[in-house]
Amino acid sequence: MRIVVQRVKSASVQIEGKTVGSIDQGLLILMGIENDDTQEDSEWLIQKVNGLRIFSDEEGKMNHSIQDIKGSFLLVSQFTLHASTKKGNRPSYIKAARPETAIPLYTSFIEQLKLHSNLPVQTGVFGADMQVSLVNDGPVTIIIDSKLKE
Repeated sequence: MRIVVQRVKSASVQIEGKTVGSIDQGLLILMGIENDDTQEDSEWLIQKVNGLRIFSDEEGKMNHSIQDIKGSFLLVSQFTLHASTKKGNRPSYIKAARPETAIPLYTSFIEQLKLHSNLPVQTGVFGADMQVSLVNDGPVTIIIDSKLKE
């Protein structure tokens, strides 16, 4: 699994002009699921985002986690995170998991994130054409891949 984590002052996702998820301060997570991703990848990422210290403390240093600030999550599926641009100019998405594999992992990630974080979790709609709006705070944007574990 590959995620893009953005520290936000606010974020929302719309489908056909209707807001389906929105948060104030917290983390917008764009999530791409790969063919060979498992529940272990999901669990590792959930621990990582829950403890990621990217929110400012009283001195302006990134010392607080989303737990410390009691923020919210907005999770949006995005298969294009696994695009390969190795050949030509049209990206290949062959590494991205098919919906029958990705949807159960995405759904499980949402439920486990709610359970382990005990914080509000909003989402987009898997596979939908979504418009995502955000006010990136910092900006702070971090890419985390469960296969690289960096």
